[in-house]
Amino acid sequence: MKNRILEKLQHYNYFIWLVLLVTVAIFVTYFYDTNKKNQIFYLKKSFDNVYLNKSINSITSQLSPRYRTINYIVQKGDTFENIINNIDLPVAEKKNLLNIVKNQKEIKSLKQNQQIYFKLDTRNDVKVIEFKIEINKKKDLVFLRDSNLLEFSSKIIEKNLTKVVIFKEGVIENSLYNTAVGLGIKPNIIIEFARLYGFQVDFQRDIWKGDSFQLIYEQFENEDGSLIESGDIIFSNLNTQGTDLNLYKFELEKKEIDYFDENGKSMRKTLMKTPINGARLSSPFGKRKHPILGFTKMHTGTDFAAPTGTPIMASGDGVVTRAQWCGGGGNCVKIKHNSVYQTVYAHMSKFGRGIKKGVKVKQGQIIGYVGSTGLSTGPHLHYEVIENGRKINSQKLKLPSGKTLKGKLRNKFEVNKIKIDVLKSELIAKLN
Repeated sequence: MKNRILEKLQHYNYFIWLVLLVTVAIFVTYFYDTNKKNQIFYLKKSFDNVYLNKSINSITSQLSPRYRTINYIVQKGDTFENIINNIDLPVAEKKNLLNIVKNQKEIKSLKQNQQIYFKLDTRNDVKVIEFKIEINKKKDLVFLRDSNLLEFSSKIIEKNLTKVVIFKEGVIENSLYNTAVGLGIKPNIIIEFARLYGFQVDFQRDIWKGDSFQLIYEQFENEDGSLIESGDIIFSNLNTQGTDLNLYKFELEKKEIDYFDENGKSMRKTLMKTPINGARLSSPFGKRKHPILGFTKMHTGTDFAAPTGTPIMASGDGVVTRAQWCGGGGNCVKIKHNSVYQTVYAHMSKFGRGIKKGVKVKQGQIIGYVGSTGLSTGPHLHYEVIENGRKINSQKLKLPSGKTLKGKLRNKFEVNKIKIDVLKSELIAKLN
């Protein structure tokens, strides 16, 4: 009986183990299939992502960027109208921009090489969201569109410029201009140098080979060291035939600057000896055979031959009494300087900006440009000086000197002169 019971238990255990093995086999098969399906699903999904990404990249690579920028350099003859009209903008947007710039007094007119920057939002209707106009080499006028895209706000931004003091000296071989340019001096500094000495020196006839000069002047540089703008001349020396002519910059009052020799005497005189730089004296004052009319007559002025477009300066402070066509004199300007002196400038190609009857002008201000209008055989300036109603030879005129510093101003000038002399010594020492 006992053996029978043991035998039944043994068969029961076999049965249980068999059930367990079958159950395990079923579970293993189920999880294997499920895992395989999951693997296939995720693998398929990853392939889908690859193709989706390729499609997205293919589409987006062909899309234009939302924002577009334009950097424009103003050319001769450009106006705000033609610059803005050449941009691909809706008509209403162009009108809006033109109205904005026309109301800004800082940018009433454009100058050649002036820089203008536009940033456009190309979404939907193209709009300008920012534009910047260079006022001068030190300032920009920036316009930013507000968040509602309706109005612009504007502000003037000062550029981060560094002032550098430059020392140059040279020996004149053929001309002051060529020698100075060869030393890397900018043309506007050379012109200012000639203007300072124009009251006393005729650069066509008084300068000889071997004469020399020295210059200390300011220039303003950008962060990358590139020259942005030249500043004032601080000191200058012109040695002609062994004689030194030193000039020192001196501030008389706030923003009133003049140049004085070592004795505190201003180089500024009633009239400049020649109102044009780099010109050749082509016909002096006196009797001559007229080149067009053919008969001998009195030449009541001095002619200076120069290329068309060469700037002509007012030889002294005064009021313009004529700026019009003067018959044989072509386009001419007449200036009354005081109760004694008047000057006339004839055969101009055109008048300087704003030059018209009744306008006050400063010594050295550009009043016109060399031309060949009227009775003229070629481009030149006919220059006349009238003293108490009588035309005289401008080249022989003994002109009264400008002011001489006295008292406290003279003491202040002497201190300033010493500082400039020390600065010159330091700059020369750096070169050696």
